[in-house]
Amino acid sequence: MSREIILYVATSLDGFIAKENDDLQWLEEAEVEGDAGYSDMYQSIDTIIMGKRTYDWVVEHTETFPYPDKKCYVFSTSLSGKNEHVEFVNEDVVTFSKKLREQEGSKIWMVGGADILDAFMKEQLIDELIITITPHLLGSGIPLFKNNNPFQELKLANTTRYGQMVQMHYRVKKG
Repeated sequence: MSREIILYVATSLDGFIAKENDDLQWLEEAEVEGDAGYSDMYQSIDTIIMGKRTYDWVVEHTETFPYPDKKCYVFSTSLSGKNEHVEFVNEDVVTFSKKLREQEGSKIWMVGGADILDAFMKEQLIDELIITITPHLLGSGIPLFKNNNPFQELKLANTTRYGQMVQMHYRVKKG
């Protein structure tokens, strides 16, 4: 049985995950009740995948690395090896992730960014989508989904309101 890959992300109502310059100030200032299901999601995973741009943002905007107890892979063309928190991967993200799915473990969280998500969507590697809609219209920025993804049927597992935000939890229907 293969491990599931989940997407847990917040997006503006008009579908953007960040402004053009990776600005997330709007998200950091959003009114939310509780942790929007983050703790439950985080407990269900043991592995994290992210791109280097996302990793750089995390390192720059957090005092301590937020995922010290998880196996964390960062896809990079410029860095290799490991540090105390992450392993840098120079392989194709899709090929690597398909191999990772077949290893023992819990769920895998695809943190970001947009290019990795796009590759995963094109290859239908996302099994669950937990998307929190924030009360913002950004007008432009980095879209959650890029164009030309294959058709996928989803099954709504749950919706939850967290203050001014609404979270939708979908599972991908497998053929």
